[in-house]
Amino acid sequence: MESFQIRRELYTAEDLYDKFNPEDDNSYALCYDALVYADVVQDGKRSRELSVTLPRTLHDHSISSALFRFLSEWAPSDVVGVMGGHAMKRSDPSFRKVALVSKKLTEKGKLMVSGGGPGAMEATHFGAWMAGRGNDELDEALRILQDADTFADKGWLSTAFRVRERFPQTRYRSLGIPTWLYGHEPPTPFATHIAKYFDNSIREDNILTVAVGGIIFSPGSAGTLQEVFQEAAQDHYRTCEVSSPIVFFGKDFWQKTVPLYPFLQRLMESGYYKDLLLSIYDDPEDIVREILSFAPDMPSVHQHAKLKLK
Repeated sequence: MESFQIRRELYTAEDLYDKFNPEDDNSYALCYDALVYADVVQDGKRSRELSVTLPRTLHDHSISSALFRFLSEWAPSDVVGVMGGHAMKRSDPSFRKVALVSKKLTEKGKLMVSGGGPGAMEATHFGAWMAGRGNDELDEALRILQDADTFADKGWLSTAFRVRERFPQTRYRSLGIPTWLYGHEPPTPFATHIAKYFDNSIREDNILTVAVGGIIFSPGSAGTLQEVFQEAAQDHYRTCEVSSPIVFFGKDFWQKTVPLYPFLQRLMESGYYKDLLLSIYDDPEDIVREILSFAPDMPSVHQHAKLKLK
């Protein structure tokens, strides 16, 4: 598919799901997103053939350029990331809490960023999509989504499009940064702008580096744990000029199930990490308050080194 080599603008859900019919789940196979992933699988996710890797590299470079142009409209500290597991169910109470956090921060002028996939990532963009509406409408939309609880369930994509149709909006924006490396996980159509990459390492680094306003870590597994340490190292060395808030969502999960929060505290006390802005909460209101309290003295967005073109 030569058309994926160069992009002037970020993707939209309409670009990636161009042939999708909500009445027919199988129509996803005809969509641009699915066709590109089919090419990735056919040509090899880790191909070393120049005829494969060069077009992908050109594509990813153009996506980074489009990403830089898009983010030039935002103050760096107004970009906030959410990390978390793709397996989070729509019926999980945490899904609603993540959505509420994202909704309220979006209403306060923040640009919410995630990996752009299902689970906690979808909750982020769903919340941003529902910004400006009451919680009763959010709950109505959530009931529609829960007809398909996970991305592996029939109707996951069509229920999202039903919510978009039932609750249309053009005012609020959010940024999803997914990858075709995990192309079996469809990108959420609630993200209004989508920077989709072939190279997952560029994608993961960009999520962390653009989110100057803080990273909220909801429960997740191996990928989320890796991202915690990536962000901690970035803040420790101030490689991006500033230490951003690291906010853990879920006290029981991050203190007992996967006790990274007390572990990072001990590492700070012993000097292995410095300047980490750690906090942990269960209540969405507390998370929102923590993020809004962060006001770094930043250079202009055009000079800011936190966003790097790859």
